[in-house]
Amino acid sequence: VQLQASGGGLVQAGGSLRLSCAASGRTFRSYVMGWFRQAPGKEREFVAARSWSGGRTDYAESVKGRFTISRDNALNTVYLQMNSLKPEDTAIYYCAATPNYDVNVSGYRYWGQGTQVTVSS
Repeated sequence: VQLQASGGGLVQAGGSLRLSCAASGRTFRSYVMGWFRQAPGKEREFVAARSWSGGRTDYAESVKGRFTISRDNALNTVYLQMNSLKPEDTAIYYCAATPNYDVNVSGYRYWGQGTQVTVSS
């Protein structure tokens, strides 16, 4: 599976962005998809994950109620809708895929290249 993330940019606090992650490979729909982020000087952290059917979804506490992960299996694409953005959301955002449901960085086998999100105060 190859992943290509896009949609990052500069936004003011309180604004919104939607990230997209396009996946190649016919087995996309069988993979769990996740979003992670890494701020300067910090470790990469979990943001959200969604099972292939959408029956299971998890979010980091820091983004609950503000971010929504969704996927379109027909388009081989996963999205991260980010609302009410805060300066502390500034990071490089990565999409990732794994065969088995996980919310840990170590559980993901395939990674996209990352897209920068910067939230100004």
